[in-house]
Amino acid sequence: MNQALLTRLFKSIDGDSNTSLIKIAYSIIEDEKRKGHNRLADKLDAIISENIISKEKKPKLKLAKEKVYKMPLDRRYRLPLATHIERDYLRRDMVLSQEIEDKILRIEKEYLARERLAKYGLKPRKKILLYGSSGCGKSMTAERLAWNLGLPFYKVRFDTIMSSYLGESASNLQKLFESIESYPCVLLLDEFDIIGKQRNISSNDVGEIHRIVNILLGLLEEYDGEGIIIATTNLEGSLDKALFRRFDDFIELPKPTEKEITELLIKTFSALKLGKSINLKNYAKKMLGLSYAIIVKIANDAAKKAVINSSKEISTDYLDIALEENQAINM
Repeated sequence: MNQALLTRLFKSIDGDSNTSLIKIAYSIIEDEKRKGHNRLADKLDAIISENIISKEKKPKLKLAKEKVYKMPLDRRYRLPLATHIERDYLRRDMVLSQEIEDKILRIEKEYLARERLAKYGLKPRKKILLYGSSGCGKSMTAERLAWNLGLPFYKVRFDTIMSSYLGESASNLQKLFESIESYPCVLLLDEFDIIGKQRNISSNDVGEIHRIVNILLGLLEEYDGEGIIIATTNLEGSLDKALFRRFDDFIELPKPTEKEITELLIKTFSALKLGKSINLKNYAKKMLGLSYAIIVKIANDAAKKAVINSSKEISTDYLDIALEENQAINM
């Protein structure tokens, strides 16, 4: 990206100093400094600083709802092939290891620098496969990317995509990919194994599965659109191996470590007072092996017990009961 385009991009960035987009902007400035482009770095730094100050001085205005792109419909029932989720409802506050944070940040930085990369014949990562246990943040990561990059977010409706009528599933997939080719958005293919499973798993529908997977292979191979496609799966072992090669990056989202569980509990309990006898590090050890989603549920269950019983703080009894209940469910 040349200096003029980079300057125009920075002038369009708006927000306070804590937003992820501003942080990415500062990382780009540091990158320019390392390249010896000090004058450009100083100029970009001045633009961002002025935007932050202007943002803080301006009265907060209610933003209009983002324009919703009309996704194609399936032929039989006239239902949209993907559902739009408004920006205000996107989840983005995550606790992840530094390694995973760096990988997600790399995707964001490459997308923002896509024009600069194109000058050297390079392309950003735009086809991402996220895999790992249920409740470990795969879908939330996709929503976070959409939020940080300012892109509309769409979730594929596999109940609409997959048709019992021969040939319609493949046709739906083709229409969906064609519709987003020139539309910048984040498209989530959640529970991707529904259509990406190995072609030799089932003998009853092997012909149709072959057809759908082959179509999907071609669509992923050819996709070079303006947005980002993110597929998620809990069962990466069931995916057709050829599909892995069609992605630019695949990231495993593991269950949280003791350190991450402690941080997650602190964040979840931030609005309430904890009893003096509660040692979150000890509870983190007890919760090791649970998913992020279950841990948040345990914390929320304990918090709700305290509020309902008009307690001034969360006691060990509330937390122990919530832990026991949810561990039983998780077994």
